[in-house]
Amino acid sequence: MQLDPRGPRFAAALTTAVLVVVLATGWGWLALVQTVVFAITAVDPRRGPYALLYRFLVAPRLGPATEREDAAPVRFAQLVGFAFLAVASVGYLAGAPGVGVVFAGFGLLAAFLNAVFGLCLGCEAYLAARRLTAKRA
Repeated sequence: MQLDPRGPRFAAALTTAVLVVVLATGWGWLALVQTVVFAITAVDPRRGPYALLYRFLVAPRLGPATEREDAAPVRFAQLVGFAFLAVASVGYLAGAPGVGVVFAGFGLLAAFLNAVFGLCLGCEAYLAARRLTAKRA
């Protein structure tokens, strides 16, 4: 499966905004909503709510994609985001806001780097792991 790389960057921008709100307010329920978004997108990056917004509202206003990227690194990155935001959600909702802040902060950093600079930390980790396992084989 191939993706328009602008879609995941758009999703990262929305995730950045959501996580800024989570950190500013401490709303554990919003962290939980973002966790669900990550879960959906980890299964299929084209089916997540942010991807659907991109496909139907943003992409028609842009020119066609000049390049495509493999979906596997994006799925892995979404799975990592899911793990971090799951811990953040549990922290906020269980009355341990320090845990929530730390893990939401990590998620915010990763989303911000992707949205602003196109640097997907989860994707890079996926590719590094693939290179390491290929060398061992």
